Amino acid sequence: MKTDDLIRAIAEDATPPGLRPQVKLSLALAGGIVVAAVLFMLLLGPRGNALASLDQLRFLLKFVVTLALAVAATGLVLRLIRPGATLGVWRRALLLAPGLLLIGIAVELIALPGSGWLTALVGSNARNCLTYIPLMGLAPLALILLALRSGAPSRPALAGAVAGLIAGGMSASLYAAHCPDDSPLFVATWYTLAIALLAGLGALIGRRLLRW
Repeated sequence: MKTDDLIRAIAEDATPPGLRPQVKLSLALAGGIVVAAVLFMLLLGPRGNALASLDQLRFLLKFVVTLALAVAATGLVLRLIRPGATLGVWRRALLLAPGLLLIGIAVELIALPGSGWLTALVGSNARNCLTYIPLMGLAPLALILLALRSGAPSRPALAGAVAGLIAGGMSASLYAAHCPDDSPLFVATWYTLAIALLAGLGALIGRRLLRW
């Protein structure tokens, strides 16, 4: 018997009866979205001109980037929950979000005079970004980690970090509707830092919680 087959067999024997880990993970993802959305409406809500901004590419790019990250990370974690599973196309799919953001930055740097680059990067909402994206992502992260624990990820720190990327992508997508700063330079700096906080926290917790 191959090592990977042995790991899968041990994991299946160790899995308690009940819902399959993938089903639990799907429920955790749905629950995380609901909790984050409720927190968003209670704490922030969409900005006043959100609907009017739907025809602005910079505003829409925020959602495209954050949702692309969340979707790619979800596909990856659905593989990581199984021991010894190959990451496949989802590992490369994680590059889509930063790739799109780099294109947005390039366009911004061409269209915006150099004197305005620093202002666009700093924005007016960096502190809120670093506060509310991690805050709204904590509950989704906890739910996803608990669901992962019902499986048998053979790379617990990586699985935890990817869980943080999902939670960060979810909460950043919601926060984008409130944030008045639409510059790709701002998103690349402050959204990335906020999501990285959740990914780092997920890796730290996952290393211990998901170890078997």
